[in-house]
Amino acid sequence: MELTVKEIQVWLDKFTEKIEANKAYLSDLDTPIGDGDHGNNMGRGVAAYQESLAKQKPTTIPDTFKVMTMAMISKVGGASGPLYGSAFMGMTKAAQGMDAFTSQDELQTIIAAGLDGIKQRGKAEVDDKTMVDVWDAIVGLIEAGDFTAEAVEAAKNNTKDMLAKKGRASYLGERSIGHIDPGAASSALLFESLIEVL
Repeated sequence: MELTVKEIQVWLDKFTEKIEANKAYLSDLDTPIGDGDHGNNMGRGVAAYQESLAKQKPTTIPDTFKVMTMAMISKVGGASGPLYGSAFMGMTKAAQGMDAFTSQDELQTIIAAGLDGIKQRGKAEVDDKTMVDVWDAIVGLIEAGDFTAEAVEAAKNNTKDMLAKKGRASYLGERSIGHIDPGAASSALLFESLIEVL
């Protein structure tokens, strides 16, 4: 395994494509338990990333992550922007001085740093029915050598039967059960994109 800046940028390009293709799906997920705008918000974020990428032409992994950080924080509304921004900021810091990720351990360390960023910003834990549930699952899957599209999909689907304890969905109490968390769904698209690159 070797992920250089080239592969990282292909990963985020694929993520952009998946967000664009799934905007309606993500917003549909967000309608019963949120503002119904998660897809459009994420679409704005990845579009801003592509625009900045073309202008800045980053040549390192940390600089590429930093472009995504700024795009998410500046363009994505609601809670998702700061949470994704915090994730990529954590990954930016963890990737300092690295030209490539050459082992599962290194990849796991980077994703774990992103997870820590989300937890610190959102104060959510596992089983709160948020994107944390997918990110945490991915860290474990990479460690176990079971990082597959099926496993990512399962982590996303697991949020369906959870009771939301954080974010707007938590106001619904029991009614939040039976809906997949939108942030978990967009996070699943991020990691499915990574699997395609790997």
